[in-house]
Amino acid sequence: MTSQTAVWHPFTPMQSFLEDDVPVICAGEGFELIDTEGKRYVDGISSLWCNVFGHRVPAIDQAIKAQIDRISHTTLLGLQSHISRELAERLVEVTPQGLNHVFYSDAGATAVEAALKIAVQYHAQKTSPAQSRHLFVRLGDSYHGDTLGAVSLGRIEAFHHVYAPLLFQTLTIPSPGASRLPPGMTQAEYARYCLDQLTNTLAEHADQIAAVIIEPLVQGAAGILVHPPGYLRAVRELTARHGILMIADEVAVGFGKTGTLFACEQEHVCPDLLCLAKGITGGYLPLAATLATSEIYDAFLGPPAEMKTFFHGHTYTGNPLACAAALATLDLFAQAGTLENVHANATMLAEGLQQLHDHPHVRQVRQKGIMTGIELVRDRAQDLPFAAQLRIGHRVIRVAREKGLIIRPLGDTIVLMPAIAMDQKTLERVLSITLESIDEALAEC
Repeated sequence: MTSQTAVWHPFTPMQSFLEDDVPVICAGEGFELIDTEGKRYVDGISSLWCNVFGHRVPAIDQAIKAQIDRISHTTLLGLQSHISRELAERLVEVTPQGLNHVFYSDAGATAVEAALKIAVQYHAQKTSPAQSRHLFVRLGDSYHGDTLGAVSLGRIEAFHHVYAPLLFQTLTIPSPGASRLPPGMTQAEYARYCLDQLTNTLAEHADQIAAVIIEPLVQGAAGILVHPPGYLRAVRELTARHGILMIADEVAVGFGKTGTLFACEQEHVCPDLLCLAKGITGGYLPLAATLATSEIYDAFLGPPAEMKTFFHGHTYTGNPLACAAALATLDLFAQAGTLENVHANATMLAEGLQQLHDHPHVRQVRQKGIMTGIELVRDRAQDLPFAAQLRIGHRVIRVAREKGLIIRPLGDTIVLMPAIAMDQKTLERVLSITLESIDEALAEC
């Protein structure tokens, strides 16, 4: 065994990975990563969609160091901590009105896992119990994490088919952001069809459905699939009509990426449960939160003998170091200019990628805020994909890495996810290297 094989990397074909010349990152500064050879790379995917203000941010660094001098961890099982309470109060302030209670965990998947268990238990314990509400409605091509509950709610066939015997039943409705429409349908007709499918599914199974889960506005891991305006609001109205909970998974889209602090704000939606992670600590430390309304929280109250307790939790729930980083991150968001920078960078990305709109190998450029997906195909005119074994997306990112840019594809969709606070000079490098890398990688085919 070598030091290279000791680490089993996530979502990584290890045999080819070990044959590749992958840099070993040892430091970071601003929006750059630095490897052991001293080479610098622009962090074009914000360290897997979570870095917000760059690396080695003084305010966040100092907040963590100050917390270390107090205490680094203590349990929330049977004890309280001042900093976890302070962060909870801040999250209640900045999220959509009505989400008054915060349950902590440590990753996006665990935030979703908590939400689905809360939903089922809520229906069983509410004033008029509904023991039969155990089904969940999910969108096609959705992704909500890798624990078994999260995979049941957001399975992607290529990733998860082997686990099918372990997953629970869900109801799947078509994604309104699908990049390929059914034959003969216009975009407007397809949008109507998706709403009809949602309406009919909820009406038919209303007394069995616990919740509908949705990534608001954008389905990230599906390849940056952007929903049409009004769809999120329609989901909220339909679920409320049937007494079905709405779970908004803002793990990927939250903390500024779509142009507002939370994507739900853009359609004035307050979900019943809101899942947060990734950018919550500025990309520094593992922390997640599942926020709930008081109606849901109150269903878990009662004398201990009634067994209404939410029997769920994690060792590092509400970790003080992570909470300190999160509070510092929210302070930085409160400063003028942060979200304005998202709008400026989104415009710059859209303008810079215009030249790909007629590219013979670019089927589609999809963008919401700074979340961008560039789908590559063998033949745009005939809509023919590249053979999977060619790994075109991987070829592009290897060329980009040689040029000093770290990006990561979703199959043959090249994803750009710069930190929302990235300056425009650095973003210009992201754009120019991406365009060059696409052309160079495809020239080899």
